Amino acid sequence: MELTEKQKKHLRRLGHELHALVTLGNSGLTDGVAAELERALHDHELVKVKARLGDRDARDVAFATLAERRKLPTTRLAG
Repeated sequence: MELTEKQKKHLRRLGHELHALVTLGNSGLTDGVAAELERALHDHELVKVKARLGDRDARDVAFATLAERRKLPTTRLAG
């Protein structure tokens, strides 16, 4: 699903006040993280995911993999 820039901007505005509901730890993307994201999306529809990975490239790969697994759009990567 591809979002327009206007849609992304709207979602970023909505997500700004959200706290991260899902956190990627040093183990990266695990089945537990994927299951937690599934639950969070079911409950909240819009979620913020935080990554505590030491390397930016590893974080970007983990987010891309997570988004691809669920066919989810990514509105922004920060940090």
